[in-house]
Amino acid sequence: MLNLFFAAFLLGLIYNAMPGAVFAETVRQGVRGGFAPALAVQLGSLSGDALWAILGLSGVGLLLQLEWLRVPVALAGSGYLIYLAWDAWRAAGQDFLVNIDTTQCQRQALRAGALISLTNPHNLAYWAAVGSALGAIGVPDPQTVDYAVFFAGFMLCSLCWCFFCAALVDRLFRRAGRGWAAMTYKFCALAFLLLALTSLGTL
Repeated sequence: MLNLFFAAFLLGLIYNAMPGAVFAETVRQGVRGGFAPALAVQLGSLSGDALWAILGLSGVGLLLQLEWLRVPVALAGSGYLIYLAWDAWRAAGQDFLVNIDTTQCQRQALRAGALISLTNPHNLAYWAAVGSALGAIGVPDPQTVDYAVFFAGFMLCSLCWCFFCAALVDRLFRRAGRGWAAMTYKFCALAFLLLALTSLGTL
């Protein structure tokens, strides 16, 4: 069980460390409001990841590979990424570093993180595969307790990553100058747009 837990923890680290839309949104919100909004994005994303993990590990993930479900989710995710790209590019020209509503900023960040995760088509494939391939990491006949241990290890790693990533973004970007912050927003906008186009290209 301990080996399974650590294997899940390691897979969680690899999964969370991959750059993507969630990281770009974390940077965008971190530039704007610091640690708390950056953390909110990460925690929002974690809630979506938890849902896909439960579905995948319970075997429902096999159903998520059906074309009729994959395509609408991919389209919704791409549409939201395009919206984020537009919003980030527009915000780059605004004075967003002063007089912000912290509570509202955190709510928006939490919602953005959750929506990115819930509409990410790659989460469907990832958890469907993991839910049916635990044998590859030493569990040939997984039982409910095995899935629970794997889920716990992955979620613990993801929770730790939320705080680490938010703190890193806060330290690197929060005190950046106005010109650097605007450039960061534009970079995030381009990243969102590229991810959206890549997602559409896989359909």
